[in-house]
Amino acid sequence: MWKRWLWIIVLVGVVLAGAFFAIRPQPVVVETTKVARGPFRVTVEEEGKTRIRDRFVVSAPVAGFLRRIRVNEGDMVQAGDVAAVLEPLRAEVLDVRSRETNEARLKVAEAGVGVAQARVATAEQQARAAVANATYWAEQLLREQKLAQSGDIAQERLARTRSEADRSEATRRAAETEIVTARADVERARADVAAARAALLNPAAADRVERSASELVSVRWPVTGRVLRVVKESEGVVQSGDPLVELGNVRALEVEVEVLSADAVKMKPGTPLELTRWGGEGLLTGMVRVVEPAGFTKVSALGVEEQRVRVIADITSPEDEWQRLGEGYRVESIFVLWEGKEVLQVPASALFREGAKWFVFAVDGGVARRREVQIGHRSGLAAEITSGLKEGDVVIPHPDESVTDGKDVSSSS
Repeated sequence: MWKRWLWIIVLVGVVLAGAFFAIRPQPVVVETTKVARGPFRVTVEEEGKTRIRDRFVVSAPVAGFLRRIRVNEGDMVQAGDVAAVLEPLRAEVLDVRSRETNEARLKVAEAGVGVAQARVATAEQQARAAVANATYWAEQLLREQKLAQSGDIAQERLARTRSEADRSEATRRAAETEIVTARADVERARADVAAARAALLNPAAADRVERSASELVSVRWPVTGRVLRVVKESEGVVQSGDPLVELGNVRALEVEVEVLSADAVKMKPGTPLELTRWGGEGLLTGMVRVVEPAGFTKVSALGVEEQRVRVIADITSPEDEWQRLGEGYRVESIFVLWEGKEVLQVPASALFREGAKWFVFAVDGGVARRREVQIGHRSGLAAEITSGLKEGDVVIPHPDESVTDGKDVSSSS
């Protein structure tokens, strides 16, 4: 009899134990990690591109006809060598109306030469007559001066003779001046004929004319460097100021990066920089030289307007490590804003905020405990802990809604 009761008691105990374990709260399985010290960096990562520091654009100093430029992109050039040669502008092709107008002007100019030559002949005749008349009155004045001294003629007659001599001499001088003026008119008329004939010159014939050195304009390289781009390679008409060739030193490279304005305020000249994914092996180093003071608005790939700032950095790695880089090459830029060697840190995902305070869930004896912490520097993956935790403490890096203060937890790692 007592054996049957024993079995009943055992069965009831098993049922009660099963019910107890069935209704008992089970610990939440969580991932845990230890608070540790190690290297810590605050960085900003952006895509950038290389560019030549000093870029020169060789332009046409005057309007003219450009001869074909004989350099190619990538060629080395020396300062002072001839970069391009400009000829005078070539003659235009005349339409029927313009040609007839210019032919009429030529006839007028040729007629003007005849008129001017006739005027020269007339002026020379008048000059000869004026010379003869002036010579006569000069001799007559000498005779009457002698007679006036002896009293043979009156002083009034001598005065009239002197007046005629002066008048004839002035007429002679005016005649000589008229000859000079008439001859100048002949030269001017001949120049008009030459200009009218030049306007009628066939452009094909004009192009065959050999240009003298004084007519050519030589454009020279301002510095020694490498040709980056030939803007106008073929011959043709160019205007004053038109770009011809772009020149630069490809060994004097810098990096241009567009960063968010909120990140730009954290940078300054001297901020270290790392360049990755530039196409070669290893990591290149650099240093910020300029943070431009003016920002600009740029629309991102998601259609969001962003305020960005250009940051210019120099490459500090040895040149032989990046000599394959050129103008406009893409690089991944990592700006190191802050760096520490032995920094107490936790994963950034372990932090959660309530008001102005930061908390983490620490595991103490299998129980989750909410702890307030003070944080310092933050990066995308980790955060510096200044108080509230110590090295070796265990925290939950990804707490969800099932984790609460005082909740039993078990580690899955």
